[in-house]
Amino acid sequence: MTARIGVVTFPGSLDDRDTQRAIRVAGAEPVALWHKDKDLKQVDAVVLCGGFSYGDYLRAGAIARFSPVMDTLIDQAKAGLPVLGICNGFQILTEAHLLPGGMLGNDHLHFICRDQKLRVENAETAWTSDYTAGQEISIPLKNMDGRYVADRRTLDELEAEGRVAFRYLARGEAADGYGNPNGSLNDIAGVTNAAGNVVGLMPHPEHAVEPLIGTGRTDGLPFFTSILKKLVNA
Repeated sequence: MTARIGVVTFPGSLDDRDTQRAIRVAGAEPVALWHKDKDLKQVDAVVLCGGFSYGDYLRAGAIARFSPVMDTLIDQAKAGLPVLGICNGFQILTEAHLLPGGMLGNDHLHFICRDQKLRVENAETAWTSDYTAGQEISIPLKNMDGRYVADRRTLDELEAEGRVAFRYLARGEAADGYGNPNGSLNDIAGVTNAAGNVVGLMPHPEHAVEPLIGTGRTDGLPFFTSILKKLVNA
């Protein structure tokens, strides 16, 4: 039986079709979900894709968090449904308190778009098991509000519990994709909840699943093969 992974579209979503394609490339069935519907169509996992939901008015992800689909998603995520938030999706997950911390504008106050070097810190979540801890990957990054922040106690808990999923690689030159691109605290690019079923990150793995697009590499594909193996073996 083919795993079914839902992709939620909000007003202002940009990467829903790209995400659906990435899911298809990995071997699962993408299922389009509309933000006004509470029905998740019995999917096995959900991706909140990138974009600018509601134009990022008020605050990135703040309005989308109250879309009807989120009522169902929040309850099911707390019950164990695997959920991945990419860029704006990560912002929505923090606004919904499914992930800790929050997002502020990039410290240089500019939109950034580039290939970004990351280090995999946690390879034991539902979305990262096809990576190895310490692995260095390159994933496209594009955001205006990508600066991850949290209070010191939260940061200490994330570090102590191994819940930093991805970190920006700090060495080298920024022009080569290294360095912290937005001022995120502790160089954090992505985090996971304690159960490991909810993961959020700012870079876009759906743009790195085929050699002819994005970075020209497939470093993002393991996100989607990881969840497929998790579902198949569940």
